[in-house]
Amino acid sequence: FLKMNRGKISFGKIGFSLSTKKTEDIESKGSDDKEEFDGSADEKDTQTSIGGFGSFGKIGPAKTQNDIINEAGIEKEKEPEKQQEDEMNEMMGFSSFGKKAREFDLDKIVEETRKTALERNRDNLEKIALNVNKGDNENKEGQAGTPAPNNAGQNADTRKNNAQNEDYDDDDEDFVGPPLPPEMLAARSEKETEEDEVDDESDDVYKLPITHELLLSHGSKTVSALAVDPSGARLVTGGLDYEVKYWDFQGMDLSRDSFRSFYPADGYPISNVDYSCTGDKVLVVSGSQQCKVYDRDGIELFECAKGDMYINDMAKTKGHISSLTYGCWHPKDKTQFLTSSRDGTLRIWNVDQPHQQKTVIKTKAYSGLKIRPIVCTYSRDGLMLGCACDDGTIQLWDTRKNYVNVLIHIKNSHEKGTETSSLCFSYDNKSFVTRGGDDTLKLWDIRNYKEPVHVKKELFNRFSNTDALFSPNDQLVVTGTSLDRGDKAGKIVMLDRSSFNIVHEMDVGTSHVCRINWHPRLNQLMVGCGDGNIRLLYDPQLSHNGAVLVAGKKKKRAKQAEVVVSQQVITPHALPMFREERHKSTRKQEERDRKDPQKSHQPELPIGKAGSGGRVAAGGSTLSSYIIRNMGMRNLVHEEGDPREALLKFAKDAAENPYWVTPAYAKNQPKTIFQEEEKDETADDEPDTKKQKTT
Repeated sequence: FLKMNRGKISFGKIGFSLSTKKTEDIESKGSDDKEEFDGSADEKDTQTSIGGFGSFGKIGPAKTQNDIINEAGIEKEKEPEKQQEDEMNEMMGFSSFGKKAREFDLDKIVEETRKTALERNRDNLEKIALNVNKGDNENKEGQAGTPAPNNAGQNADTRKNNAQNEDYDDDDEDFVGPPLPPEMLAARSEKETEEDEVDDESDDVYKLPITHELLLSHGSKTVSALAVDPSGARLVTGGLDYEVKYWDFQGMDLSRDSFRSFYPADGYPISNVDYSCTGDKVLVVSGSQQCKVYDRDGIELFECAKGDMYINDMAKTKGHISSLTYGCWHPKDKTQFLTSSRDGTLRIWNVDQPHQQKTVIKTKAYSGLKIRPIVCTYSRDGLMLGCACDDGTIQLWDTRKNYVNVLIHIKNSHEKGTETSSLCFSYDNKSFVTRGGDDTLKLWDIRNYKEPVHVKKELFNRFSNTDALFSPNDQLVVTGTSLDRGDKAGKIVMLDRSSFNIVHEMDVGTSHVCRINWHPRLNQLMVGCGDGNIRLLYDPQLSHNGAVLVAGKKKKRAKQAEVVVSQQVITPHALPMFREERHKSTRKQEERDRKDPQKSHQPELPIGKAGSGGRVAAGGSTLSSYIIRNMGMRNLVHEEGDPREALLKFAKDAAENPYWVTPAYAKNQPKTIFQEEEKDETADDEPDTKKQKTT
């Protein structure tokens, strides 16, 4: 077989050899073999180089030195033709194609940038140098008899460089560029110090929006439900009087009336109302078995389904079968809401499927018996769901898992048999607070829930929906108290979250404090009281919109007609010919004339079916009544005087000229014969008690 010299394949500046021989194989062979490979340097390098990419095509023999010289001569011959072709391309406008990329000299660019920065900041650097020199001169004057060193200028420069270096080190992350003058650095440090002091003072003092109060009247009974939309523009309230009212802060005038009110379930008190996370829907939970969803204008969208009370398994029914106790929206999902009922279940609903619930959660005690949930809620992030039951337990579930197993089960959190009125999660989702019917308020930590973190006692509570909540900054816990014997007003109690000490306590009205809502955007407290009033607490400097808009409105002036009245001079002692007539008010006389039908020329009113004004309808309402009326008018007899005398006046005429009965018996019975009365013979023999009484 003949050896094949495969040559070199090249693609641009990259090439590789297709020879299977390596350098080690070549060195291992003898001198004869080495002579075969002793060719040009390019050929040797081509055979020993392996790897890279090349152009694909026919493999030709290796190029010799003569071939390379010939190719160079051919290229020189083609140079004039290439120049002519370039000129032609430039003439035709093709010279712009195929330009090389622009090259940048980074060192040159950096040097130009440095020079530009130095020129721009030359004034600042000169000021720094002058200040440093002044400081050195002052030091020299203060040191009496001390000779100045020869290297004073060097020390000044050294100090300046050290100051600049320190500034660069301190502000390396915050500042890029030349250093700031010392005056600006000193002013900035003083400003930062003042801001830190203000922050420390603000942390120590709680800024509470309770300086002003605005009163809204819901009704005469306790306000048992209260909610504000996320934007803070509208308020919804419900009470024990079965009524729900909508309030609009922007459209409210000084009358402070609601713009819509309705009865969602007449005969059932309102347990809770809640806005969705987008504020476009309102959930209304009453004491019935079915909750309703309304839009933000108070128009009913749908009503949830009612379950079958004859089915024993609550998971098989389409809805609740007992009265509802609470309900709320999902904090992140606008299509999902939660309800609790006395049938021992929590049900998750979807807005798109109101005819049947999405999920059923059964609440059970440690013993497995059914217990009734009183209040239910979601965490702020929507990852946890919790409820408080009537046996004093608190149960929490993870919404990302199935609801078969309870995530957290706290036994005897409150006294058994009492109704826990509130369960609220903190904004950081690490704690939650509960308000019990045993007059206690407890703070719990989700990470260690075996025992409460803090407990506050002697907070009287007589409602099953008294609120307990966190302030928007998570520093305070707020709740309300009911009127106990001897108390004159309900109270709002604010406690520090870390120590549970009472920070502020204030009286609200003269009745119970039931519902509380602290809106984070408005920074206002909405308080629902036992006397049917809603009290809005705010501070004009700390609060925004809401009650501030209503309180700032002024009463509109009534538009009065501009009438020019002539002046009248009253002269009681003047002669009659010079006395002016007084202007008399004609309003009362016009009212009397309007009531008089003749003076007012009032037309007769149309007659209805039954007639009006003492008049009977002319033709009646039907054809039969019209015919009967006309027949009666035709045969109408005017009765005057005694009816017996009216008949007897025709007796003589009837006897002399008989017309109906007498002529019929004139021939066969000219003499009238009447039937004789028959006597009962047995009547005499009967006793008096059995005889028929005739009188």
